[in-house]
Amino acid sequence: MKILFVCHGNICRSPMAEFVMKNLLAKENIKDIEVDSKATTSDAIHNGIGMPMDIRTRRVLDKNHIPYTVHQASLMTKDDYQKYDYLICMDEENFMDMNRITGGDPERKEYKLLYFIDKSDDIDDPWYTGDFDEAYCEIATGCEGLLKKIKK
Repeated sequence: MKILFVCHGNICRSPMAEFVMKNLLAKENIKDIEVDSKATTSDAIHNGIGMPMDIRTRRVLDKNHIPYTVHQASLMTKDDYQKYDYLICMDEENFMDMNRITGGDPERKEYKLLYFIDKSDDIDDPWYTGDFDEAYCEIATGCEGLLKKIKK
């Protein structure tokens, strides 16, 4: 199984979700699920080089004891639809952009993260709100809900 987390720039929410999910899977000793993250826009990619994960994202991951590796923003492509089993975004704008990139969702693989805890809410972009702790709490809860669904 392969999971792709998606957000606007791939420097805040989607890499946070990637590393939170990887940590949850490691704690459960689940090794057959691949997790990655990408952007719906090239805003954090300059001359073909992705920006690193936002320092505030790294700080909140450190504070919550979530391990992470070096991360550079990368752009989602149409081919990702066939590559991944779940394509999971953070908000309605990401959802529309993701659906535009993939050309539709005939296999029903595209979701907003909080769907997995029975909510239709968005996870606000902490780049603009400055609230990385709130984004972390929502992402962690959503990832836990996704893990429960996967384990069923």
